[in-house]
Amino acid sequence: MRLVRTPEELKIALKGAQQVGFVPTMGYLHKGHLSLAERCRRDNRTAVVSIFVNPTQFGPSEDLSRYPRDLNGDLELLRSAGVDLVFAPEPSHMYPSDFSTWVEETSLSKGLCGARRPGHFRGVCTVVLKLFNLVKPDRAYFGEKDYQQLKVIQRMVRDLNMDVDVIGCPIVREEDGLAMSSRNVYLSPEERELALCLSRAIQRAQEEALKGERSPKRIIDAALSAVPEDPRVQVEYVNLVDPETLEDLDELRSAARILLAVRVGTTRLIDNGPLSLGG
Repeated sequence: MRLVRTPEELKIALKGAQQVGFVPTMGYLHKGHLSLAERCRRDNRTAVVSIFVNPTQFGPSEDLSRYPRDLNGDLELLRSAGVDLVFAPEPSHMYPSDFSTWVEETSLSKGLCGARRPGHFRGVCTVVLKLFNLVKPDRAYFGEKDYQQLKVIQRMVRDLNMDVDVIGCPIVREEDGLAMSSRNVYLSPEERELALCLSRAIQRAQEEALKGERSPKRIIDAALSAVPEDPRVQVEYVNLVDPETLEDLDELRSAARILLAVRVGTTRLIDNGPLSLGG
């Protein structure tokens, strides 16, 4: 496995590479990231992973400075996953001092996390486009835990006629149901227990849908019943949406997805899941 730190080194390292798969990450890797790297390794001749804590997707009051980092640990995990090349640039390599060009998706990014994190998806789209231009992958792999991000990136690729297949991969969870996230490290033991309300909320929504419930409001109310009345737990949103357009549903007729964001202590957590219809 080779580590490169600059775009120039990356270009040299990828010269002549064929069937390139790519997993963009912000590091502090867990089993969810490794599932993407392993899928990338299986599907492609050359497996590339980036590690870059992208400053432009963090708001002024968000956790950029304390976002967890462990490059040496990440490299060991990626080596064990069979990754060929790791790109870990410094911010100055990606954003020169006079940087002034941005990429913005204006439909799927408006609601949900986009409504609460102004500028977040502009930063995501810009850095992902830059990484795609640098790596030139045939396939790129994103986890479904960041479902809105996945759909925004797929829309960007479609709209800009980019020659890369963006593949969504299943959420990886802890044994108790908590979706794996680099931010889980922020949780105290008590907060970690409270955070289980996210996966339980999805489970209760699924139970209602399987019973034949078709009202989004009643399904969302069932999901909210899993959230404890605790001042350390603050719900930002629970939405039942079309899985492609991310528009709120007025009735559950076919495919649907429930997405939610909850603050537990000072940690913002997101989760989601598909709803299967019953009845």
